[in-house]
Amino acid sequence: MPLLSVGDKAPDFNTFDQNGKRVSLQDFQGKKVILYFYPKDNTPGCTKEACAFRDKISLFQASNIVVLGVSVDSIKSHKSFVDKYQLPFTLLSDTDKDIVEAYKVWGEKTLYGKKYFGISRVTYLIDESGNIEAVFPKVKPETHPEEILSFLEK
Repeated sequence: MPLLSVGDKAPDFNTFDQNGKRVSLQDFQGKKVILYFYPKDNTPGCTKEACAFRDKISLFQASNIVVLGVSVDSIKSHKSFVDKYQLPFTLLSDTDKDIVEAYKVWGEKTLYGKKYFGISRVTYLIDESGNIEAVFPKVKPETHPEEILSFLEK
């Protein structure tokens, strides 16, 4: 399934964050949004990616950019993940898979020859008007925030 493309209208969503607060894309109108999708809380790659965003968050905030992480983990799992690694940004719980399907990041994957369904590690940069500004389909967890910062400097 092809990903969304640059210029597409970003699908709106309405879900809960790690604190049980309702969050929608509309809440961030007028700001750029980094919407990053990751497979699972507290796994090695996902922890590296979240901590990399944590360590660069002041650079994004200085440019009025919001960072939102999305996985199909529960609110409780997100809360534990945020607390454990002191993550200073919002994690969205998508247990019903509406967001991951709307953004075309849910699909069949293969690990060690075994097929399963899961989230592809993809990030969308959404502009102030709610349109897709950039798509990052092959993310390296440790260096992904730098990749986005490099893109923004262009």
